[in-house]
Amino acid sequence: MSDQQDSGDPKRTASPFWRFSLRIYGTPDVPAACLTLQDRSGVDVNVLLFGLFAASQNRRLASADMDAIMAAIDPWRLNAVVPLRGVRRFLKDTPAGFEAQDIPALRQRVKMMELDAERLQQEVLYSSWPMDKLGVPAPASEAARANVEAYASALGAKFDSGAVDCLLAAFVKIGESSQ
Repeated sequence: MSDQQDSGDPKRTASPFWRFSLRIYGTPDVPAACLTLQDRSGVDVNVLLFGLFAASQNRRLASADMDAIMAAIDPWRLNAVVPLRGVRRFLKDTPAGFEAQDIPALRQRVKMMELDAERLQQEVLYSSWPMDKLGVPAPASEAARANVEAYASALGAKFDSGAVDCLLAAFVKIGESSQ
């Protein structure tokens, strides 16, 4: 992910949540931490990042908030994002009988479609849950850990502590750099 500055670039005109996600995802080790949580615990990285974004706005969420968010967003995730991710991952290696030179370009186009589907999901999250009506006020540092825990609880999953620590450290780092 990269935040280009061209005025026609949807990443530049996207929601503050999308821009926040680009910043945190651009922090070293965060992509690997997100992948660990996604593959081991069934995390929807966009929902996880939304919890951290809410924390950056001094909002602490409860498991019930996460349940509502997941219920609203799951049809999109399951029918758009996850299938595109599956195709992209399948194309990582050239399928038997196909020309190796044709597959990387196709994989790149699918990757861009997956990224666009994730951006659209984030736009819906941002527009559907205004921060002043979500959760309760709390200091950002407290809210970040609480929101990750609320999401784990809503999923009924145990998150890898190293991956969570990496995300929380990145959260603190980007918070410090924006001051």
